[in-house]
Amino acid sequence: MKFYNLIIRYRLALGLLLIAIGIATNILVSFWPAFPAYFIGVILIAGHFFIGPLRLIQEHLENGDMEGAERVLNSIKYPNLLYKPVRSAYYTVKGQMAMMKQDFDGAEKMMKKGLDLGTPMKEVKGASLLQMGMIAMQKGNLKQAESYIRQSIREGLPDKENESAAYLQMCNIMMNKREFRAAKEFFRKSKALKPTNPEIVKQIKEVEKYITRIPG
Repeated sequence: MKFYNLIIRYRLALGLLLIAIGIATNILVSFWPAFPAYFIGVILIAGHFFIGPLRLIQEHLENGDMEGAERVLNSIKYPNLLYKPVRSAYYTVKGQMAMMKQDFDGAEKMMKKGLDLGTPMKEVKGASLLQMGMIAMQKGNLKQAESYIRQSIREGLPDKENESAAYLQMCNIMMNKREFRAAKEFFRKSKALKPTNPEIVKQIKEVEKYITRIPG
């Protein structure tokens, strides 16, 4: 894994080096002995521009190294060259990073780009829509938030934590709309999933303190 990550990190330089070796071999010997260097070099360079280094971000995120993850993102100079699903992931991660910085306008812009490009996995789309809903809530646009979160639930979410968070956000929206019966139903669904994420568990406990006293 680490070796593969090293290849990803330095594949542009390796590709250029192999092309240079190929050219030298071609001049000094002939084309066919140089062909393997040309071939591998072109593959590495193409991989750099069309696939990019997004795989490296996972390692940084797992270590809580946001600056490292951002450096990887910023190293992608030509995102429009990325293969479409990879480009979608690129904009989605950019949006997530913007959310962490409380840059909700920037996050929304990036997440929309990612969604517009599409994704072959419905769960990924659902998670992106959920994040868009949360951005809309942060901006106070509850109508848009409700639309996004309902879409995320329909598309499907990757795990019970995300699903519970979606139902909990819908509960909050329904509370704001004073649709208490719907709020209670969404709360019941959220709690029934038994999430383990500390933040979601905390929110459920806080809502539970007063939702049982609300009529409906």
